Amino acid sequence: MDLLCTYGVLAGLLAIIASASTAAPEPNARPNIVLIVADDLGWNDVSFHGSTQIPTPNLDQLAYDGVMLSNYYVSPICTPTRGALMTGRHPIHLGLQHLTIHPAAPYGLPLGETTIAEALKQLGYKTHMIGKWHLGFFEDAYTPTNRGFDSHIGYYSGKEDYYNHCNDEDGWLGYDFHKNGSPYKPTFGQYSTEIYTQEAEAIIRDHSKNTSQPLFLYLAHQSVHSANNDDPLQVPHRYLEKFKDIKHEGRRTYAAMVSVLDESVGNVTRALRDTGLLNNTVIIFTSDNGGPAHGFDVNYASNFPLRGVKNTLWEGGVRGAAFIHSPLLALSSRTSHGMFHVCDWFPTFISIAGGDAAGFKNLDGYSQWASILNGTESPREEILHNIDPIFNVSALRWREFKLVVRDTYGGNWSGWYPPEEVTGSPQPTESDRRVSVDRVSVDLS
Repeated sequence: MDLLCTYGVLAGLLAIIASASTAAPEPNARPNIVLIVADDLGWNDVSFHGSTQIPTPNLDQLAYDGVMLSNYYVSPICTPTRGALMTGRHPIHLGLQHLTIHPAAPYGLPLGETTIAEALKQLGYKTHMIGKWHLGFFEDAYTPTNRGFDSHIGYYSGKEDYYNHCNDEDGWLGYDFHKNGSPYKPTFGQYSTEIYTQEAEAIIRDHSKNTSQPLFLYLAHQSVHSANNDDPLQVPHRYLEKFKDIKHEGRRTYAAMVSVLDESVGNVTRALRDTGLLNNTVIIFTSDNGGPAHGFDVNYASNFPLRGVKNTLWEGGVRGAAFIHSPLLALSSRTSHGMFHVCDWFPTFISIAGGDAAGFKNLDGYSQWASILNGTESPREEILHNIDPIFNVSALRWREFKLVVRDTYGGNWSGWYPPEEVTGSPQPTESDRRVSVDRVSVDLS
């Protein structure tokens, strides 16, 4: 009988030890930060914004259980947004406000700028990056592992084939897939979204073995940007079967690409949960610019009912899909209507990490952590969308008003583009052209 009791005590102790390994961390432990960026995702391409064409259940669950950002703005195109995201500075202060960095361009994110990876390393974080960089690589000094990241796997340029990882911009065809600064070929023939998901899961599992330092994981997906012009929209065939009701081939393929992205987010979240890291993690999901709708950039996103497309200063070009999810949020399952700009992430991350953003000079962003955490007012009442001296366009929002000076494409791509038709579904009417957007009533005509 004594022996049985002894075994019972030992079993109980083992159970306690096992549960402790996945228990919630101490309340004061610095949170892990997982930043997921979707490339060229439209406002109307996620079901948490009401899309009836593209179900995104994994994104929806995180968004509905977190804080959705309804007045969140990014730059109208890739490079400027990523520069602001990395530095907390507006693209006009980085020299990155016009278009993107092409593969042969001899410039990049200025080396004098402190990146969020460098700043978080100073606060004791392990920093890992997966996916798209697009901030220059003409010299090694400009690449991710020389800008504060402990590791990087992915590509340096703006777009490429999802399988062979070659880029055909500017009349050249070159392989662009790197691991920690060197060309990496074992991924040739593998679909990029799946590569990046597996890499993220591996980093999370590895980090869970030693959590003495918090984790910053930057997952910058290629999805759902178009690939090269010879085969612009690519997805494993099995995902197309889910969207047989979409008769437009481009929109159907795009929808399938979003579905893979949603599945990726679900798998990354599951890895965080299974390793016990989720309880002390802040997940941020954001698009990098408005969607390329109606065939723009050989793609078929939808920003409806917002006006315009990627690389325009209309709402459809600069209003991003975004949310924050974390068990640490005191007030969640809500929508934040406060104004938020992409350069606010830098000081916000510093606040999450327990640092003081005042120690960084010349930031254009504001820490939004208090408003996210507790639902207080946003510190912003204006957002400069851009001043582009080459296109000679600019735009500014102040409170309920927005000023747009000239149009990027001279009136082209300035319309309203509903998603390509789903058989049997009603199409948007003229009355949809006027919408109430959060606290701002915006006349879109």
